[in-house]
Amino acid sequence: MLVAELEFKIIADTSFAEAERGIRYYLEKLIFQGQILGREFPTYQAQDSFFSRVVLPQADALEKKSHSTAGLDALERLQQVGLSYPKLAILGDDLMSNHTDPCPSHSALILFCSFSATNSVLYCAEHFAPVPLYKVGRNSGEDFESLVRWQLQYQALDEIQMQESRVLLKSAEQSLQGFYSGLNQQGYKQARALSNELQKPVYYYLYSGSSPDCSLDAGKKCPCCGSDWKLTESWHGLFDFRCEPCQLVSNIAFDCQP
Repeated sequence: MLVAELEFKIIADTSFAEAERGIRYYLEKLIFQGQILGREFPTYQAQDSFFSRVVLPQADALEKKSHSTAGLDALERLQQVGLSYPKLAILGDDLMSNHTDPCPSHSALILFCSFSATNSVLYCAEHFAPVPLYKVGRNSGEDFESLVRWQLQYQALDEIQMQESRVLLKSAEQSLQGFYSGLNQQGYKQARALSNELQKPVYYYLYSGSSPDCSLDAGKKCPCCGSDWKLTESWHGLFDFRCEPCQLVSNIAFDCQP
């Protein structure tokens, strides 16, 4: 992934408030299309331009063809508030980020999320590397706002349950581990909708951190259909269970692993 800077040159009379709203709206649409990663983007004014520091999944992320319909609208709104189209300067590789999947196309995807990852929640099923959302190939022109907003909720709960002194006791972990929790049902619905739209498998990862009985954990059944789903070998060194009909993957509880 790449660290980059966007320059929005002032081309007409504007105010700081108008410019701020235009830039904020544009960056928000880039987030929802997976064109920029993270949640905070330092933005400052220098002479006759505004500058925003961002992280891109790939160098082509801000090409017009990568924008959603809403993103193209936000791009045009910049001129309405007296700003130019953004000028992109790539500063270098982001050493703290995962590498983007190199595949030009994907036969299957995995919807996988964790609190520490700022990258796309869609991973190549072959290489288990993140696939930029704008590369997924939606035909509707819509962005991935609902998926990104789900990601924010998942990561918030995941960060809480990773703490040693949990203020919510087990409630955060139960939301992450329970297949029928509101969080997982929302995420699973997103995965199935994408699978139907893209006409390819989109597996949903069900997190398993702890188990009431480790001696029984390896024999647990698919929580969706009740079938046997244990793999003979782990997939990508993480997934010990996979149910093809349900497009669901999971792991032996981390507390039960040697």
